[in-house]
Amino acid sequence: MAMTQLTTQDLTRIVAANGLPTLLGRLVDYLEADFRRWPEFDKSPRSAAHSALGVIELMPVADAKEYSFKYVNGHPGNTKLGLSTVVAFGVLADMDTGLPTLISELTLTTALRTAATSVMAAKLLARKDSKTMALIGNGAQSEFQALAFHHLMGIEEVRVFDTDPAATDKLVRNLAAAAPALRVVRSASVAQAVRGADIVTTVTADKANADILTPDMIEPGMHINGVGGDCPGKTELAPEVVANASVFVEFEPQSRIEGELQQMPADFPATELWEVLTLRAAGRRNGAEVTLFDSVGFALEDYSALRLVRDSAKELGLGREAGLIPALRDPKDLFGELAAAPAIARLKVA
Repeated sequence: MAMTQLTTQDLTRIVAANGLPTLLGRLVDYLEADFRRWPEFDKSPRSAAHSALGVIELMPVADAKEYSFKYVNGHPGNTKLGLSTVVAFGVLADMDTGLPTLISELTLTTALRTAATSVMAAKLLARKDSKTMALIGNGAQSEFQALAFHHLMGIEEVRVFDTDPAATDKLVRNLAAAAPALRVVRSASVAQAVRGADIVTTVTADKANADILTPDMIEPGMHINGVGGDCPGKTELAPEVVANASVFVEFEPQSRIEGELQQMPADFPATELWEVLTLRAAGRRNGAEVTLFDSVGFALEDYSALRLVRDSAKELGLGREAGLIPALRDPKDLFGELAAAPAIARLKVA
């Protein structure tokens, strides 16, 4: 069984071949299909190794057919070193044999799946007439969120704000090229961006307990898409904002540790998205309700994204043999793989 490798170049070719709106729409379809199968998956909170500068995480999930995991980091200070805040790769494996079948980049793909997951939640929770979105935090994931909501949710205007003006310059420039029909409005503050917005998306990177949204900014009928608070000690919303909203999460045991819910009592109510998708629980109940998707990112989303990029790569003839699994003539003779190496290789070892 061969193990296929997909690179960042493969992913960009997949996006180019499909078109970003179409690929995001396909990803939402994959996500919804997998979330509807929620009880079929073996689930656990991700394993995290924290340091003063960031976090490194492993995110596993499996059903009866396939296992997947993602390696991902989050180091907000990396940009000062010319490095990405987040990098990731992922693996799919066959449950029957245990053999990995795919290793793929997930840095670009994670941004796509996070935006698609936000849309999946907003379809259930935002008002159907939503046309304006405030986007707080204009870093690496901001374009993906703006474009997903523009193309898939009909958002016509996005108000943008970041404490770093250069990040906003970058976002405005990229959105002007990628979506000329989307009105992009610079805001002087969080409060100005949020005022009158139908949907508010926070996607900041600082590893801190922050009060980016405060109760005075929240208006009846808003849907809040809280993306940046995704590990212990990292939040974006004042506790009162969470307390006054109807809260929806991916995997409650993980969200209690990592999400905005970490600020709330253990018995504070939250609804998992799969329950709304399968009609076991209500989503938005009326036009005045304030809804919050407390997004932390869950391994099932990466499983869905890996399946999509694998399927898309097959359609386009992309990918190559990873060369990470020895092709043994005799599966019991692992040592023979070394003994069969060319003499020159053995000399170099010596």
